Amino acid sequence: MDINTLRILTTVVSFIVFIGILVWVWRNRNTSDFKEAANLPFEDDQS
Repeated sequence: MDINTLRILTTVVSFIVFIGILVWVWRNRNTSDFKEAANLPFEDDQS
């Protein structure tokens, strides 16, 4: 295996991981968790 094959393999694996993250983020069951996390900076501190 030469360096170019390793670079191609790394690129393909990185792209697959990227697509996997996109699918995980856009799934409907995660929507409420992300909306709650998006509002965290706007909540008042209780301390």
